[in-house]
Amino acid sequence: MIKSLKARGSELSDSEKQLKFLSNGIFQDNLPKFEDSLKVNNHFPLHPSKIEIFQLNIGYMCNQTCKHCHVDAGPDRKEAMSKENLELVLKVLEEHQIPSLDITGGAPEMHPHFRWFVEEANKRGVKEIIVRSNLTILLANPKYKDLPQFFARNNVRVISSLPFYQERRTDAQRGEGVFGKSIEALKMLNEVGYGKKGSNLQIDLVYNPTGAFMPGSQAQLEAEFKKNLLNDFGIEFNQLFAITNLPISRFLDYLIVSENYEDYMEKLVELFNPAAIDGLMCRNTISVDWEGYLYDCDFNQMLEMQIDKEVGSHIKDFDLESLEKREIKINQHCYGCTAGAGSSCQGTVA
Repeated sequence: MIKSLKARGSELSDSEKQLKFLSNGIFQDNLPKFEDSLKVNNHFPLHPSKIEIFQLNIGYMCNQTCKHCHVDAGPDRKEAMSKENLELVLKVLEEHQIPSLDITGGAPEMHPHFRWFVEEANKRGVKEIIVRSNLTILLANPKYKDLPQFFARNNVRVISSLPFYQERRTDAQRGEGVFGKSIEALKMLNEVGYGKKGSNLQIDLVYNPTGAFMPGSQAQLEAEFKKNLLNDFGIEFNQLFAITNLPISRFLDYLIVSENYEDYMEKLVELFNPAAIDGLMCRNTISVDWEGYLYDCDFNQMLEMQIDKEVGSHIKDFDLESLEKREIKINQHCYGCTAGAGSSCQGTVA
């Protein structure tokens, strides 16, 4: 067993503390570093393939405070990307014809320039615009109730978290009353065509385990969700993405306080799957934070593991050629993306 954690019983919310803990906290004995696992499989150093997805964290404002949230979003967060940096993002997307824009948060819809930004991205020819919505935002304030129509007009692909198809497990993870509001929001999206057969309006759901365990089979979970949501509520959707909870931010704090950290990390390492390496999201994605800084993925973003300055670490210095030749930064949390069937923001990868 890994030696006892000095940090057990305490929280590590600060990103610098978390990164230091992940680097030095538990792997002195019998578990390999992620770097070593890549070396054994001839994938170190890890490099990108081709940048196809531009994932933008537009800000941390959110109407919810979810236990598994790896960005620590909530109602008390005020960070939001400036319009100047949003303009730079649009310029990069247009100039380099990056096909997919993935807008996340927080609740991205709460950003004051959200609608303008989506419309501008459409005007500039972005092929796919993804909005990661928590669903309940549609009911949080009357000004958000027309979002389904706005999404449909702009052909937005909606990706939404729904921990389970039953109330108890969903509310346990995301807060009391969230399940009922999520169901109502999904019905609103279905009414304008989302998830309906023959419609080009796509809505996908995201499943995260509610505790310190791995998600089950994505295909099996999707079948269960589709059957139960249709039978119980008449709700339809396109795909389900099963995502492994990575040991960072609130989830890392939970693992330490609940004394599950050692077992969870052992499990991730034991389930390391070399077949997942080719599909890692850091290989075809650039993550951008609300201040415009660049990262290999949104998990590295939460640990403040910025892309090196000499490559171009800010949106104003965006250099596609250098970025596609860079060495991807890794740490022990990366085991979460290579365990079992692998995990990315678009579900399993292997």
